[in-house]
Amino acid sequence: MHITRYTDYSLRVLLYLAVNNKELATIKVIADSYGISKNHLMKIVQHLSAKGHVEAVRGKNGGLRLAAKPEQINIGKLVRDMEQGSPLVECFGTDNECVITPACQLKHVLAEAMESFFQTLDQYSLADMLLPKHMKGLEQILRLE
Repeated sequence: MHITRYTDYSLRVLLYLAVNNKELATIKVIADSYGISKNHLMKIVQHLSAKGHVEAVRGKNGGLRLAAKPEQINIGKLVRDMEQGSPLVECFGTDNECVITPACQLKHVLAEAMESFFQTLDQYSLADMLLPKHMKGLEQILRLE
């Protein structure tokens, strides 16, 4: 299965906020930590905020924080939220023009595989990505020490 860069960056934002749970973080600081576009992250953070995953605090000392505890943020639900409208293959979309669709069983096989993919992700929360043995490494990589 493939997730979009949008979803990948969404997971990274949440991971950063979970590791940096003592302070608010700005989009710029998060973008700089990962070496990714601030403008791209702005759209992602808006989406995460609208879905209730991130809380944005306005003002001079404002920033971002998780809107829920890491244990309450389900990875499967998050990926589904972020991947809305991204069909795995053409025949999953509304603009399907594949000529073999009426006789093809691949759609059913791929749908079953995708459901297995999400069932696996549903077993994990953001907290599962924060194993104590890896926290120090994450803090160092993200420059949070």
